[in-house]
Amino acid sequence: MNYEEAKRTWLDSVAQRDVPQAQTDSGLPLNLCYGPDDLDSFDYAKDLGFPGQPPYTRGVYDTMYRTNLWTFRQYAGFGTAEESNARYHYLLSQGQTALSVAFDLPTQLGYDCDSEVAKGEVGRVGVAVSTIEDMEDLFKNLPLDRLSVNFTINATAPLILALYLAVARRHGVPWDELSGTLQNDILKEYLARKTYIFPPEPSLRLVGDVVEFCATNVPRFNPISVTGYHAREAGCDAVQELAFAMSSADTYVNLVLKRGLDIDDFAPRLSFHFSTTLDFFEEIAKLRAARRMWARLVAGRYRSKNPRSAALRFFSGCSGTSLTAVEPLNNIIRSTIQCLAAVLGGAQSIHVMAYDEALEIPAEEAVLLSLRTQQIIAHETGVPSVIDPLGGSYLVENLTGRLEREAYVLMDKIDDLGGMVSAIGSGALQGWIAETAYNTQRAIHSGDKHVVGLNMLVRNDAGTSTERPRLFEADRALQERQTSRLAAVRAARDSEAVARALEALKVAAAGEANLMPLLIDAVEAKASVGEISDALREVFGEYKEPVVV
Repeated sequence: MNYEEAKRTWLDSVAQRDVPQAQTDSGLPLNLCYGPDDLDSFDYAKDLGFPGQPPYTRGVYDTMYRTNLWTFRQYAGFGTAEESNARYHYLLSQGQTALSVAFDLPTQLGYDCDSEVAKGEVGRVGVAVSTIEDMEDLFKNLPLDRLSVNFTINATAPLILALYLAVARRHGVPWDELSGTLQNDILKEYLARKTYIFPPEPSLRLVGDVVEFCATNVPRFNPISVTGYHAREAGCDAVQELAFAMSSADTYVNLVLKRGLDIDDFAPRLSFHFSTTLDFFEEIAKLRAARRMWARLVAGRYRSKNPRSAALRFFSGCSGTSLTAVEPLNNIIRSTIQCLAAVLGGAQSIHVMAYDEALEIPAEEAVLLSLRTQQIIAHETGVPSVIDPLGGSYLVENLTGRLEREAYVLMDKIDDLGGMVSAIGSGALQGWIAETAYNTQRAIHSGDKHVVGLNMLVRNDAGTSTERPRLFEADRALQERQTSRLAAVRAARDSEAVARALEALKVAAAGEANLMPLLIDAVEAKASVGEISDALREVFGEYKEPVVV
């Protein structure tokens, strides 16, 4: 009996059964079983290839984890620079291999700790950084020339990079020895996260300034991490996440090309950031599809000559919105599955959510358990021993192709709307996210989408005091101490030098010069994040999101 005959026989047998229809989180219908006929247009060389070779579906490095594991990069930062520095030293001592810095909301939005709008938020969801002295303390006794650092920052990304470069200069570390990533994806702020400051045009200019400056002066640093993650956390699905990230990347590439750079001057240092949620096989397929899409975009549309320009490297932050406050220990299982999916999807860097993150900034023991999750998968399971072990799976290859095709359809719709900036400005993309998020929550509320411990298998005693983990305790006196520290820096600095630096920055901002050298001058004069942001606000103005009915 050949395959076709065997399949017909099997289908006849299951046709008598009342088998429920299933679909992925993105709404892609799923067959009960997959076989060769589900890959009828599959071309191994064109669609899969080998690791380290275009289209990079199987991974961007030829030996992948067999020779180099992904970097264990737990996202961390809270309170003062000294407190966060202590957490970094602790994580590194426990085997973390790179840093990922979280900043508080005032720092993200360009306000100092003594600002009226900063009340109650200083050091709350990340570390408070106002001046070069804070950045100095944040990296105290850490080897900047041997440590990869990710900065999760967007509107004030150029300022944070300037502070980091200034600290490196203080310590005699050449900029060409620095490695790491600056998130610096402002489009996703307008789209989903909303921590923007300036209108889109000057904000995009700042993104371009960073990419251009790093291409020449900080060649080992990734000047942008194009991010689908936050739109996913806001409620979009995997197809939308792919389309938003690729359309944003296309916007940034065109922005930099218009400055006269060649695609191969900067594309090898572009990176990406994706969520990895609980739809295990769809998420693995999504990450593989992302690599293939980027390779085809860069090699086809931009005619790159350097193969590394088309190699998509990405960081996965797993998924915070999948965590539940009820039965929080269940989140350990959720995060482990997401981490495994990111590994099978070929991530270059991973953060695993702590089980208490739905409740508070993670406690030290929770953060350690998240780090151990990565380490156990890396060293005890054998999963990293074979590259792309699900490659060739009928299901995974089918989903990879379908996700890619569906994402192209959405990208075309975005182009029809005038591109990412216009589509965001019209509110169309936010509407897509809102609709998807609403449908997901409605499915959870109705019980159609299962969440163990939340809407099914709910314990009668869930939520009692014995169920809640020991939470991180915030320092209530933090803002006062941080404000006093800032006042001391201001009292001791050369005020005239600060005024000259800020005035020079405003003059340059009104023109077309790259602002990175002026920002470095300002932070070295000890101008604060708030003062620099205010100077740019005077020139650029502030963005107010339009009401979309």
